[in-house]
Amino acid sequence: MRPSKREPDEIRPVSLERGVSKHAEGSCLIKCGNTHVLCTASLEERVPPWMRGAGSGWVTAEYGMLPRSTHSRMRREANAGKQSGRTLEIQRLIGRSLRAVVNMEKLGERQITVDCDVIQADGGTRTASITGGWVALHDCIQWMMKRNILKETPLVDHVAAISCGIYKGTPVADLDYAEDSDADTDANFVMTGSGGFVEVQGTAEGAPYSKEEFDRLMQLAGISIARLVELQKMAVS
Repeated sequence: MRPSKREPDEIRPVSLERGVSKHAEGSCLIKCGNTHVLCTASLEERVPPWMRGAGSGWVTAEYGMLPRSTHSRMRREANAGKQSGRTLEIQRLIGRSLRAVVNMEKLGERQITVDCDVIQADGGTRTASITGGWVALHDCIQWMMKRNILKETPLVDHVAAISCGIYKGTPVADLDYAEDSDADTDANFVMTGSGGFVEVQGTAEGAPYSKEEFDRLMQLAGISIARLVELQKMAVS
């Protein structure tokens, strides 16, 4: 039995609330159980220096956890003087995931930055950031189209993410903190709405996992992400 009493293929309750930021061109507050992430998408009429003149745009992401998003207060990374390796790795993952479903040429020489700020953490913050970040990105692009900044959308597909793992010998979907901290295997899957894989991160915390176990995790991820994509479609419809 899982600590949350969920079935192995049951994800946590998910909500996607749009337009939560007055100033951002696109925003979404995603709640996956007790993991809450505020995602905002900001438009800039410029691209990084190394992209100037190429006629192509860029989508990037930043990620951070508020000091009291966890059980005990964390020191702000700004006060530490640098971002942690974990933070850098997660925000690069979010950026890669979102860029996978954007036609950069149609975006033009513009940059969209998706900021993902973890308000409350209970496992799966990076995957929630990707799923909610897509909604914020979608709304930013719609904001641009309504103002004739873009003639057609550069967004070519949905993208969402989920964590899966082997907990006490059983493959399960959508790990919360209690499971993640005690899992035999932990894997993150990023997939598009059409079923393509963007990234897979899998780690055995103890004994190696078998191909059969990995196949089951992949199956659970596909089912779970299909559900998340449906929720994204409902949210933006």
